[in-house]
Amino acid sequence: MAAFGDLLRLARQLRGYTQKRTSEDLGIAQAVLSRLENGLIEPDGQLIAKAAQTFKLPATFFSSTDTVYGPPVSVHAMLRGKADISARDVDMITAELNLRLMHLRVFLENVDFNAVLSVPFLDIERYESPEKVASVVRAHWKLPRGPITNLTRLMEQAGILIAESDFQGAAVSGVTFAVPGRPPIVLINRGHPADRIRFTLAHELGHLVMHQFPTPDMEDEANQFASAFLLPPDDIREAFSGRRVTLELLASLKKEWRVSMQSLLMSAQRQKAISDNQARYLWQQISSRGWRTREPASLDFLPDAPTVLPSIIKAHVQDLGFSIDELLEMSKLHRGDFVALYGDPATDRPTRPRLRIVT
Repeated sequence: MAAFGDLLRLARQLRGYTQKRTSEDLGIAQAVLSRLENGLIEPDGQLIAKAAQTFKLPATFFSSTDTVYGPPVSVHAMLRGKADISARDVDMITAELNLRLMHLRVFLENVDFNAVLSVPFLDIERYESPEKVASVVRAHWKLPRGPITNLTRLMEQAGILIAESDFQGAAVSGVTFAVPGRPPIVLINRGHPADRIRFTLAHELGHLVMHQFPTPDMEDEANQFASAFLLPPDDIREAFSGRRVTLELLASLKKEWRVSMQSLLMSAQRQKAISDNQARYLWQQISSRGWRTREPASLDFLPDAPTVLPSIIKAHVQDLGFSIDELLEMSKLHRGDFVALYGDPATDRPTRPRLRIVT
């Protein structure tokens, strides 16, 4: 059960405030703020009202009884090896994830969300490689050979809730949060192109399948899983068979496999479908064109938008008859924050009984 101190820290981290700024805004000493956050001092009504004003949250936010969790196992950097993800970024992302978990508990009280697939946990040490794990997951889900048409939908069918975020400007592609008693949540960067989003989703799926605890190799393992899950070695070897690997071929295969040209080129190297010299030349061409960070817009395809979480929110209004004010009361947010997280739902719909969300 959340104490006021946990919620005060959560609100501060949600807004990206330091303890120094918060103590000044609340009109208290920083030492007092620290004691409040650590549960050594109980607040009075005046302090709660001041905190609500400072963080632009309803006062009811500080009465939440949900558990407040620490940071997720992994935060997927936007450009691995180059991105600078600060402690403040991680705090803000963790706060958003906690907020979404609180909302999930409330929203799932009114709808039934039943997965038709299951997410297996496969101990990486018992398998030969992340590529083998990816093969087992594809077999577990009875996927046909070839490209995965809609990865978002597939993961939602496995009970994984996917939502979009801007991560408040942090250089993050995606993050996964899994706690007991709630469906796993994967947040993806809404500003990224679809090929990057799909790789991020597969990467986060790799974490859910392979990693319950942090390990030094977990990010590389999740990358290897993602590549093999989206581009199964036997299938992609056949796609390259008897064909000269060129930028034009990579562009053509990108539309078919719905992954980046760079992912395809790395796969071609792993499958020995290209010589080292030719691969080096193509990487130079990709770099000189600026495609390392952004591949040609003409090759973009539409992302597979999340459907389950928006359907749950929409169902509250359109089928269960909740007003926007009631949703705000349930979520303990002001309207601006609610819309930023979930969009602006329609109102004035008829009331119906408990709804079942089918994946």
